[in-house]
Amino acid sequence: MQSTVDGFSYGLVTPLVAYLMACLGGALGLRCTARAMLVTRSWRPGWLALGSAAIGSGIWTMHFVAMMGFTIEHTPIRYDWLMTFASLAVAVVMVGVGIFIVGYRGARGTALFTGGTVTGLGIASMHYLGMAGMHLDGQLTYNTVTVAASVVIAMVAATAALWAAGQVRGFLWSVGAALVMGLAVTGMHYTGMAALEVHLTGTTGPTVGGSSAELLAPMLIGPLAFLLLAGVVVLFDPLMVMGRPAVAPVERKPGIPAHTEVPRTVRHPAHHPARRARRPLAHRRSRTPQNR
Repeated sequence: MQSTVDGFSYGLVTPLVAYLMACLGGALGLRCTARAMLVTRSWRPGWLALGSAAIGSGIWTMHFVAMMGFTIEHTPIRYDWLMTFASLAVAVVMVGVGIFIVGYRGARGTALFTGGTVTGLGIASMHYLGMAGMHLDGQLTYNTVTVAASVVIAMVAATAALWAAGQVRGFLWSVGAALVMGLAVTGMHYTGMAALEVHLTGTTGPTVGGSSAELLAPMLIGPLAFLLLAGVVVLFDPLMVMGRPAVAPVERKPGIPAHTEVPRTVRHPAHHPARRARRPLAHRRSRTPQNR
């Protein structure tokens, strides 16, 4: 028999908290991506990896916070631990591939399209892999058109967010992009949930896996601790906040005098002693032939 699915068991609490988690991960990840475009290539992989982990952790946390409010009538829901944390790894890796493409090729043209597509597919893969980790006494089916719409939402959101990160226009610009990305990722989640139908096969509950309450502790301790650490990195890096590149040090080359590296033009005011000292010298030179 077909069962009633409720995605808002706690009202608007779980959607709002899930949205905040998506925004937090997106904001940190996009700032790290923007910072990677301002540094040398030796530092770039570290910033891009940090951004990938932040976005992946944010959307994974968003998904399972939202799933806390998901219930199915007449059957309990349990989760496979391995499949659940495998969805986190898929999110981080696929988001990382997209971010590295944009980080090294630029947020424009083919690189932006490819990076946004891979990142969006990573977000969608995380969602449906996490759904596949659910165990219940029934069968899950999806509406193909609605699933396709959720994937398109994820791809468009990821592309727009990576484009905004590539503009490097300051902290407020990235915050706005993160808010849009969080809204799109959360919308993708609930669009995917709207495509779900549950057909129960009996009344016996599943005997394997852990409940959503048992997954809450590691979900909070792990990814949220990492997001907090990434937030500290952002706050204590002024270049990350301002979105401006550092002044590159002057490169010293052999055979070039040090004083020629930074040419400066010094202008003396009319009353400066240097100009007054030149005038008698000029007069003496002009009078020398007359003295002979």
